Amino acid sequence: MATALPSQAAPVATHASRARRRTDWSGALFVLPYLVFFVAMIVVPLGMGMWLSTTKGDLFGVEAQVGLDNFVRLFGDPIFLETVTNTFYFVLLTVPALTLIGLGLALVLNTPGRWATVLRTIFFASTVLSVTVVTLVWRLVFLPDGGLLAVVAEALDRTPIAFLNDPDFAMPAIAVTTIWWCIGLPMVLFLAALQQVPRELYEAAALDNASRWTRLTRITLPAISRTFVLVVIIEIILQFQLFGQPQLMTLGGPNNATRPIVLFIYETGWRQWELGYAAAAAQVLFAMILVAAMAQYFVTSRKGRS
Repeated sequence: MATALPSQAAPVATHASRARRRTDWSGALFVLPYLVFFVAMIVVPLGMGMWLSTTKGDLFGVEAQVGLDNFVRLFGDPIFLETVTNTFYFVLLTVPALTLIGLGLALVLNTPGRWATVLRTIFFASTVLSVTVVTLVWRLVFLPDGGLLAVVAEALDRTPIAFLNDPDFAMPAIAVTTIWWCIGLPMVLFLAALQQVPRELYEAAALDNASRWTRLTRITLPAISRTFVLVVIIEIILQFQLFGQPQLMTLGGPNNATRPIVLFIYETGWRQWELGYAAAAAQVLFAMILVAAMAQYFVTSRKGRS
């Protein structure tokens, strides 16, 4: 009987290894559709964009390889450099506001009840609107003749401000529009995080007579720190891609005060037909988004570890 055990165990081990290989292949088959989509829609266009940025050509084809000449030209182009400044300015106006306002709304609305549900729906409703509808509504708000703010200013015996025609107020006006439009996403993400915080921690804090500020700083914020980082990175990526609002509200004016990088890429590639030059600008935008998101991630991660 003892000599038969090895011969019986060998088929069992072989069968187990075959089953494990079948499981590995079945897992790979589940991942395969995503990998095909990822390569076709992300990796290939990214590689083609990098190659196109080193060429000179239009919609009819590539004329010549120019190496890094497009990038040298970009960093000597005052209009492009102004769009970079405009984009960073817009990100600074919107990302902190979206993060903090979204967190504040989530803290206020993180309560059971009908009214909290209704208010969540109201604040999230603007997110599902198209950029065309949003800009149309806010143009009516900012109109210097008959707009909502103009009517309020006249009622207060003030001179109405032409927000969208003033270089100092045009970008803040677009930022306000964007905050109103996009506030639903960070609010929902923070709400989901807040609902995962264990109730026992708040009950223990209540037994210790901890104040609301102590509970916020010692329990709530540390518990949702990862979501805070996620929201900031998502908003950085989204707001660096500003396009529809300035195109529909100001056409990049006045005096290029609201022209972002994406609008520059669109005008260069599809109006001036300089696809290589536009692709180079797109690569610069990609690098800016990557650096900004990674810097935010590493800085926040170090603070969390310390």
